[in-house]
Amino acid sequence: MDQNSSSKDLVLLDSDHNLVMVRTVIGQMLMWFFIYVDMLMLFTFFSKQAFRSDARYILFAHTLLTDCLLLLLIDLVVLLTHFQVLVPVGRCIVLCILMGIVVKNTPYTITAMCLERYVAICMPLRHASISTTGRTMAAIAIIWAFSSIRVIMDLIIVTVTAPPEFFAVPTFCHYEIMLVTEWQRLMFVTLNQMDFGIILIIILFCYTKIMLAAQAASGENKESASKGRRTLLFHSLQLILCMADLWVPYLLSIVLQHSPHLFLHMRFFSFIAFTIVSRALSPLIYGFRDKQFCLALKYYMSCKV
Repeated sequence: MDQNSSSKDLVLLDSDHNLVMVRTVIGQMLMWFFIYVDMLMLFTFFSKQAFRSDARYILFAHTLLTDCLLLLLIDLVVLLTHFQVLVPVGRCIVLCILMGIVVKNTPYTITAMCLERYVAICMPLRHASISTTGRTMAAIAIIWAFSSIRVIMDLIIVTVTAPPEFFAVPTFCHYEIMLVTEWQRLMFVTLNQMDFGIILIIILFCYTKIMLAAQAASGENKESASKGRRTLLFHSLQLILCMADLWVPYLLSIVLQHSPHLFLHMRFFSFIAFTIVSRALSPLIYGFRDKQFCLALKYYMSCKV
């Protein structure tokens, strides 16, 4: 969508002020509730040395940190849109760069967590030597590097192709302002599909190996493998929700051409389901399902009683 049409779409949300207010309140309550939960879990992580030296918990904390940052950035964009604050494209691009990098962090970190579970269950004797703190931090650095590549490419393209006056145009902030040409949009969609395919193959590989290990194991090993298999299923669901958040804008643009009223309802549903809820699955998967972490969390929630 071009700049004018995207701005009109966002203004369209103000046609029913009461409905917009209700949706805004619901969105704010959900976002800040999950930000609070993530911050509480981050506090629990940094308070225990055992968690800070475990690769699984380090990756979990990284997911919490990026989810918090993304929810804060999204909340800023939502409030700017709600109050119809137009920002010059040049300043908006800075916000889009941060959001673009953080959005890609989640699926890449999910993949790293799946590989860590695969090593822990299928190669238990080598797990301690492979999943060290140093290698985990190096993996996080690689995740940030890979997440930045696409955004840097889009930044270079928009800088080279867009005229200088384009960066002074006031607009609502959304990543599409960095996609100035049709071939760039096509490249954006194609690379997203490739990312999803590669990550899905890795998760399916890990799930198959863990499932075979669960069938061959016995006793505690079987229970651990079964738990790892369920964890990978949760990760698959989280991955689908995260990637759906990237596909939804293209589906909504088609719906908008046929029914603006349906567009508004679907846009709000996708925002809650794919943008907010997908970021809430990390605490559910690793926070409340992990007995050690859950006990430590309850300890700090009860003021160390």
